[in-house]
Amino acid sequence: MNVTVLTISMFVALIIGLLMGHPLAFVLGGLAVIFGFIGWGPQCYVMFANRIWGMMDNYVLVAIPLFIFMANLLSESGIAEGLFSSLRYLLGPLRGGVAIAVVVVSTVFAACTGIIGASVVTMGVLATPIMLKYGYQKELTMGTICAGGTLGILIPPSIMLVVMGNQATLSVGKLFMGAVIPGLILAVLYLAYIAIMCWRKPELGPALSLEERAAVPVRKRLTGSLINLVPPVILIIGVLGSIFTGIATPTEASGVGAFLAFLMILGYRKFTWKGLRDAVWSCAKTNTMVIIILCGATCFTGVFLGIGGGEVVTNLVLGIGLGRWGIYAIMMLIIFILGMFIDWIGIVLITFPIFLPIAADLGFDPLWFVIMIAVNLQASFLTPPFGYALFYMKGIVPPEVTLMHIYRGIIPFVILMAIGLLFCTLNPWTALWLPGKMIAGG
Repeated sequence: MNVTVLTISMFVALIIGLLMGHPLAFVLGGLAVIFGFIGWGPQCYVMFANRIWGMMDNYVLVAIPLFIFMANLLSESGIAEGLFSSLRYLLGPLRGGVAIAVVVVSTVFAACTGIIGASVVTMGVLATPIMLKYGYQKELTMGTICAGGTLGILIPPSIMLVVMGNQATLSVGKLFMGAVIPGLILAVLYLAYIAIMCWRKPELGPALSLEERAAVPVRKRLTGSLINLVPPVILIIGVLGSIFTGIATPTEASGVGAFLAFLMILGYRKFTWKGLRDAVWSCAKTNTMVIIILCGATCFTGVFLGIGGGEVVTNLVLGIGLGRWGIYAIMMLIIFILGMFIDWIGIVLITFPIFLPIAADLGFDPLWFVIMIAVNLQASFLTPPFGYALFYMKGIVPPEVTLMHIYRGIIPFVILMAIGLLFCTLNPWTALWLPGKMIAGG
């Protein structure tokens, strides 16, 4: 069969399988079996076995269950609750102070977890009742919590960056370092937006009343913030600092992080055998899901590249004649649109074999290009109809908050994500400066 026909058939079958609602792992794996048999016959099964074995034997991927386990332990520690409780009184005198506290806590929590569901649900449960009680606009409340929670997939340690590094054959440690500044840029954009909007329209985020501020002395606010902020900072330094200085690889650093998270649970006196069992079980389920998708994807990629599909798509895109940056814009637009319908892991596994060779032919730095995709994928958690953060929020908000409040609330933050992506695109140093300062690549 003609290579072009096979390539188009694989994409059409992939879209049909996903639209029918079948699990991504089985769609990718099933199509690999079908088109591999068409292309090579039974010999393709040997290739599948070799690729799956190579995936399971990949030392870098050990970081995924350890980072997930670390995140689950931190969810049990109550750090987010204590830090938010202190910061909302500390920042309460400011207009929009509680919303600012949400973004700050979400940023710190993101640097400790990397799990979107845990971040959004935790902050939603903590902040939604308080913000609504203080008269915050519903849309601002929903948008702030959803956008802040999604920072966990970009700011390291992030399991998305681990998967990206594996798929792109890049240093996961350099990806971690490269994502730090873009993640902080997004957080600063959120903070600036909240501060400006609440300064112009105080009714969007009123300051706490004098009576409420007087209920907690300033000294208690400061000590509470430090008690709940110092341990996470130690954890962040322990994980990212060990990677940056070359002391540990990301896999080794994930073990350090899991151990420090366990010590934090003991230190906060939150340890229970039930909590430990739940953390292990949740880690096992999430890791199994990720690995089975990776196995299906590696077989799909092997067939797609083996039949020459990568060359077909590369020649097609480069032949459009839009120039270097025009093609870059199209690739980013495709990823943004896919984010409305597919989760990040599907987007990474489907687009990387196609887009990375194109980016290389266009002369883009692969590390920078992958981090730009990671920044872009922030929006996939917020854009309807299938943004996961939207449904996480809907499941925990009170009845008076509708899905339309959530949809309207995320629009300004999606625009801010686009602005952040544009800024990082025009300023490559945001993604390349820290990796260039590393003592050794992780």
